[in-house]
Amino acid sequence: MSKDQQIKTLTKKIQSLPTLPHVVDKLTKVVESPESTAKEVGKLIASDQVLGSKVLKLVNSPFYGFPGRISSISHAIILLGFNVIKGVVISASVFDLMERSMMGLWEHSLGCAVTASTIARSLKMPDPEEISTAALLHDIGKVLVKVSLSDDYDAIISIVEKEKLAFREAEVRVLGVDHADIGNWLTNEWSLPDKLITPITFHHLPEEAPRLKERAAVVHMADSITRAFGVGFGGDPWVPKISRAAWSILDMENHDLDALMRQVMIDLEEVSTFSF
Repeated sequence: MSKDQQIKTLTKKIQSLPTLPHVVDKLTKVVESPESTAKEVGKLIASDQVLGSKVLKLVNSPFYGFPGRISSISHAIILLGFNVIKGVVISASVFDLMERSMMGLWEHSLGCAVTASTIARSLKMPDPEEISTAALLHDIGKVLVKVSLSDDYDAIISIVEKEKLAFREAEVRVLGVDHADIGNWLTNEWSLPDKLITPITFHHLPEEAPRLKERAAVVHMADSITRAFGVGFGGDPWVPKISRAAWSILDMENHDLDALMRQVMIDLEEVSTFSF
């Protein structure tokens, strides 16, 4: 059975997607309109007071680089752009669930976002906020399995614990696909921009990305580094190797790795107490 067929089979088992606020559907339509303004989008998000406060808290967190300086959602949109703000809204919605029921994965995702931001800024890549948002959502497929396929999720965890397999390997055994494949389907369902979808889909195999390989490689590295530093829990205790392809894509041989790792540790410490 092909991967596409596996996904179709899997989605038939899924009763519902993780619940998103009604404002997210409206946000998709508004953001896609070339006539929309930051003020209009900000007013829409702020119409859900709980969501609005979470979005402001998230954009003022250390991994976006504007701690405590963004006073309104409209201001956040001007600084971060529509693509990032849509990812932030979904992050604030879904990760509220994660913080309650998947605390370890929540902490891992936050750590990955911080690390990806640090790497992207160190390499002077454009739009580091978008890369950070992709890293924040990179394991979203695991959330969907936990919420909508709980029996399968328990089976995956059982295999990880009994056979000492990586979470991703156990997923493939149980589901036929892994969380990156599921994340690709889910983020397409949510109509996220390709700048977020591609790094999420290819964060394990950045060299296979048809475009935006550098972004996928940053999320790939951030995932491994975050695990190596013991931040949160990604589903298994193993630290995946950073692929040679990712190393080459980012030209890491010509970068001061000691300085980068020191900065990552500093930035992770700053975000360690962040919570919704």
